[in-house]
Amino acid sequence: MHRYFDANGERMIDRYSRPDMVNIWSDQTKFKIWYEIEAYACEAQAKLGIIPQSTVDAIWSLKEHVFDTKKINLIEKTTKHDVIAFLTYIADFIGVESRFVHQGMTSSDILDTCFSVQLTRASDILLKNINKLLDALKVKAFEHKESICIGRSHGVHAEPVTFGLKMAQAYAEMRRNKNRLIAARKEIAIGALSGAVGTYANIDPEVEAHVCNSFGLESETISTQVIPRDRHAMFFASLAVIGSSIDRIATEIRHLQRTEVLEVEEFFSQGQKGSSAMPHKRNPVLTENLSGLSRLVRMSVIPALENVSLWHERDISHSSVERNIAPDTTITLDFALTRLTDVISKLVIYPENMKKNLNQFNGLIHSQRVLLALTQKGLSREAAYEIVQSNAMKVWAEGVNFYDELKNDPRVCKVLSDSELKANFDLSYHLKHLDTIFEKVFS
Repeated sequence: MHRYFDANGERMIDRYSRPDMVNIWSDQTKFKIWYEIEAYACEAQAKLGIIPQSTVDAIWSLKEHVFDTKKINLIEKTTKHDVIAFLTYIADFIGVESRFVHQGMTSSDILDTCFSVQLTRASDILLKNINKLLDALKVKAFEHKESICIGRSHGVHAEPVTFGLKMAQAYAEMRRNKNRLIAARKEIAIGALSGAVGTYANIDPEVEAHVCNSFGLESETISTQVIPRDRHAMFFASLAVIGSSIDRIATEIRHLQRTEVLEVEEFFSQGQKGSSAMPHKRNPVLTENLSGLSRLVRMSVIPALENVSLWHERDISHSSVERNIAPDTTITLDFALTRLTDVISKLVIYPENMKKNLNQFNGLIHSQRVLLALTQKGLSREAAYEIVQSNAMKVWAEGVNFYDELKNDPRVCKVLSDSELKANFDLSYHLKHLDTIFEKVFS
């Protein structure tokens, strides 16, 4: 039994899980899907004249049935086979008609097709989550489109950006992730009812087509006795990329919340405590949590890749892996996307601190503009770089004003007037293409 559920199929651990996604992986849902696969297969078999219509009527009589998961699991303790345990349970209700159920099928037909249904349903929840996150990022991007702050490379002050641009970058990244998830969903929305070793020898391909169509799945192009696991590897890899994007955004917020930076901050609610020892603490616990959860999502990739290589037409080395990573990964990612959306929506922004940090090093952030201005006046790039850097190093070492140092450098005065030099310290210069960037991102 998966650790998300107790013996009755109820959730045990809900700290990092949400009920709709958890429900997809419950035994009750799994058995319901197995039942529907068998019922739709009987429909197709009856239309082909292979089994009587009475079997179809008998099996559909259980349409509103609530499966006794404890009883099925108890039967499995004897059979040591989950699908046979399920079929034995069904037979108790439909009697002699049960001899025609599962006609020509193998366990993998049920297990793999059910797994695809579960993964597509999980994908639909994740896509809704991404849409909500995109909405939150877009709101913040436009709210702070012109909230100028320092851009950093290597963690060191570089040149001005805006906080809106940071949110626009996250939006574009998550939109790419949405497209990846759409592709991953399509990759995994595949069913197969091709019988032992995938030859359809004992089951007509029309049965597979009918069952898949009933669940909104495509039929596998060619299966062995299982759906090829490269599909699943691609799916979990796509979820891992989404997890990495969550981690990147969370890490950005964590850095910006550091005390000596404090440009943004997670919302700190009334009565919330940051530390058992230090009452002053307001820690970025939600984004730290998101970085941790992202590691769990990425953890599924290597096992999913290793599942691709199965023996001949089928073995079950992939089975135990998928029973763990599928609930783990989708439930964790569902929670993480929802939490990140909440963090972004409630994020506290400090524009004044952004301005203070921007001016922390007395104008150094304008060094490239001065460099370019000198080259435009005829200096070689090497000569211009040496002039600007030598003055910049004084600012680092002595805390002097960059503009003043340049103004008093005869090498600069020789080619740039004071007004020309001062023009290179205009912050608005860095915002001139904001509209163009936003148009590219949000059009």
